[in-house]
Amino acid sequence: MNKTGFLVINKPSGYTSHQVVAAVRRILAERRIGHTGTLDPMATGVLVLAVGAATKLISFLDEEKKVYRARLVLGLTTDTQDLTGQVLRAEPETRISQKQLETALAFFTGQQEQTPPMYSALKVKGQPLYKLARAGREISRPKRKITIYRLEAAETLLPAYGYQEGPTLIIECSRGTYIRTLCHDLGAYLGCGGCMGELTRLASGSFRLSAALSLEELAQAVTEGKVGQLLIPPAEALNHLPRIYLSPESIEKVRHGGQLGPGDLAEPAGPEACRPGQLVRGVTTNGSLLALLKHIKSSSSFWQPVRVLT
Repeated sequence: MNKTGFLVINKPSGYTSHQVVAAVRRILAERRIGHTGTLDPMATGVLVLAVGAATKLISFLDEEKKVYRARLVLGLTTDTQDLTGQVLRAEPETRISQKQLETALAFFTGQQEQTPPMYSALKVKGQPLYKLARAGREISRPKRKITIYRLEAAETLLPAYGYQEGPTLIIECSRGTYIRTLCHDLGAYLGCGGCMGELTRLASGSFRLSAALSLEELAQAVTEGKVGQLLIPPAEALNHLPRIYLSPESIEKVRHGGQLGPGDLAEPAGPEACRPGQLVRGVTTNGSLLALLKHIKSSSSFWQPVRVLT
């Protein structure tokens, strides 16, 4: 079986992303596996894994937009900004109205800046922030520009919410957004404090929870010899990039890093594949991805391989 492609795993709560990778390595008996974006141990949902030669393509995936379902817990502020942390502040008299929540959700929708939490894998001078936090240190973190495209309640809002209550939210946001921090900031805005309860990633780019497998389902697929049917082909995972078809004669040229001119293609390239600097998928006539190439426009027009799979 050709173990090259992408898998969408429904990460179980309590696992780190690295532990999921280790488990899938054992299940598939394949060392070349990597994840495309970390989830907190308490979180569940979409964790995209690259398998085999597809690990070369992780940085080219379009996962700019993420979708989450998260529970907002009002009246509690914690050091980790979620329910797993130490309580820094509690407001038992919390009472937040539906109108106040609607105003807060609207306020945090759109482009903004967010300060990453200390309990995160983000590195400063090569040191993960969470290690500094565990040592009792807090350092200044530069704010990051993020976009919240959608921030709404997953169900009809109640007339009011009290201590340790709060709605479940649906959040569509840009890559790099910390949902824990968003919940913390919502609580601060409302004046009662807040943190995150449960968190599920529903989507990462085009990868959806509806297509995700549990670790148990993946192991069963191995037993039944069906893993090949579950792997998302690289050409499909990268379908946000234009495509050019390689002629049989040009395949070896690409494998050796050679440039391709228009005459090396099996059929004429579309205009979107001919923009200067445009990355394209170089696929064989049977639709398999062979390489990613960049279109170069100078005195002549050609495509230069930037990543070759085989």
